[in-house]
Amino acid sequence: MGRVEYWNDPEAPKPNTLVPACGVIAVDDAGKLLLQRRRDTGQWALPMGKQELGETPSECAVRETLEETGITVEILGIVGIYSDPGHIVAYTDGEIRQEYEVTFLARPLRGAPTENDEASAVGWFTPEELLTLDIHPTMRRQIADYLNGDMPHVD
Repeated sequence: MGRVEYWNDPEAPKPNTLVPACGVIAVDDAGKLLLQRRRDTGQWALPMGKQELGETPSECAVRETLEETGITVEILGIVGIYSDPGHIVAYTDGEIRQEYEVTFLARPLRGAPTENDEASAVGWFTPEELLTLDIHPTMRRQIADYLNGDMPHVD
């Protein structure tokens, strides 16, 4: 399923859902951050996805990280809760979401970066390397909150 992201765009469609999504900023012992390159947008992103019924936000974040990157993580804390009415995600199936994301801080336990149906590439990046990557502004905001020590962030 494809998607288009809008950010503070007056031409964005009106949202019809608000779905909790959970993900992580996973940081290894060298201070590198885990990112995946999304197949649907081509942008680099934090591992994150829709919370399912019957799971907690932290369980969702761990599950999504493993599914999207091949890395099992341990949750250490919360980076923030992000719900920007100006960030709209329109899916090809007609769903139009307003952003609602819970982002945790995590560390890797095991696994190796692995491409999959959702990610065309997965890797660990230094903060300096992040500057050269195509990352959506809302993800950059979350990463900046971590790097600047502005945690927990609550919108």
